Amino acid sequence: MATITLALTGASGMPYGLRLLECLVAARCEVFLLYSSAAQVVAKQECALTLPTQPREAERLFTERYAAAPGQIRAFAREDWNAPVASGSNPADAMAICPCSMGTVGAIANGLADNLIERAADVMLKERRPLVVVPRETPLSLIHLENLTRLARAGAVILPPSPGFYTHPASVGDIVDFVVARVLDQLHLPHSLVPRWGETGDDTRSERA
Repeated sequence: MATITLALTGASGMPYGLRLLECLVAARCEVFLLYSSAAQVVAKQECALTLPTQPREAERLFTERYAAAPGQIRAFAREDWNAPVASGSNPADAMAICPCSMGTVGAIANGLADNLIERAADVMLKERRPLVVVPRETPLSLIHLENLTRLARAGAVILPPSPGFYTHPASVGDIVDFVVARVLDQLHLPHSLVPRWGETGDDTRSERA
């Protein structure tokens, strides 16, 4: 069973993160869940969801919400330095920050580790484990671009939530699934969220002619 660290930060795009959590549970991954105080604000605004302050309450909430197995979701406080993800001696198999704020991008790119999200990402980079960053900001300043470039050079995958439309999405959920599918691909986890290119059943080449 793969262990995946999922971090939710204060950028817009909480539906991506929550859908990713649901898919990780369905894939039978063990999930280490981290989220910032800003993420609590965004979750309330975008999804009408109150993220509990206490980790055990968060575990109960998402275990019930996504029918997870007991102990499959483990949540940790922002300064829980005893969490497994805080040490390179016990890293997760991979980590996704979805959505990822530019503040978090900047902190990780400059080697800061002032909270558990930043430290967990730092561990992924130094241990050469997959780190998928889903930055949600537009337009991007030169500072943003330089920080994202530093992360890419350090080994992170930069995966902006840019949906494709060749699958003909019919709902916001379809658009969310397109992005989440790409994240799952980078985490090397199987899924059937969207048809892959060339497997849609439609002759998309005729549309491009």
